[in-house]
Amino acid sequence: MTKKKGLGRGLSALIPVEEENVNNVNNINNVMREVSINKIYPNPNQPRQKIDEDSLNELIHSIKTHGLIQPIVVRPAKDDYYEIIAGERRWLACNKIGFNIVPVIIKIYSDLEASAAALIENIQREDLNTIDEANAYRKLMDNYGLTQEELSTKVGKSRSFIGNMVRILALPDAIKDMLLEGLITAGHARALLPLPDNETQIKFGLKIIKQQLSVRKTEELVKKLTENEKQKENIKPVSPTPEWEKQLIQDLGKKVIIKGNSNGSGKIIIKYNNSDELLSLINRLKNK
Repeated sequence: MTKKKGLGRGLSALIPVEEENVNNVNNINNVMREVSINKIYPNPNQPRQKIDEDSLNELIHSIKTHGLIQPIVVRPAKDDYYEIIAGERRWLACNKIGFNIVPVIIKIYSDLEASAAALIENIQREDLNTIDEANAYRKLMDNYGLTQEELSTKVGKSRSFIGNMVRILALPDAIKDMLLEGLITAGHARALLPLPDNETQIKFGLKIIKQQLSVRKTEELVKKLTENEKQKENIKPVSPTPEWEKQLIQDLGKKVIIKGNSNGSGKIIIKYNNSDELLSLINRLKNK
């Protein structure tokens, strides 16, 4: 048998699909047929959470003009129903137009394979925003116990890419909103990950927008800030001790108080009673 490509490079790596064996009438894998639109329902694990209405209306106009050129990809479900693997927007458009039957391609996929296929199709069509894509990766790993390495193989992305995408979900909601509104890119969001806390990340996000910083410039500024923070951590402040106060009292003959700050700075207070004691103290300090 010859091998036929699936929805894309990532999907073909996930599950190579064989040509239909025409001699086997029971083999429905990769078969095209017409199905009642009422017998089709969306994939509950669809990674795209929101469909752009303008884009959907454009698709409706196209289908009205040219027909449904690309079949909907489905898998068999219970009671002669079919679950959508790829083509939910086409199914919605046909529903709105009022089609009774639509062409479908039937594929035999497991839950994991169907979820991965839906994700791959959306990524290849650039239908997903960054947050939806990151949530889809996280959900696939959680639901099927996949490691980042295993998931990267199934969807055709590098392990580091998967890791960075999932880490974006830990960013504060304000940064996620900036992403969803298109004010910053996924590259900007990934550049903010090394920052120490949410407050700093939000400040940097606003700085990106205000100064129209490139991803590269953002990475440089974040690297500089984090390096400076590490240097500060390596400088351990010296805390004053009562013994130092006693030593100064002995040396100067006056009451001495040392007040230190957490960053290592502070002040020394030397008490005197009159101008004569002050002059005596100054002369003693000069001779030290």
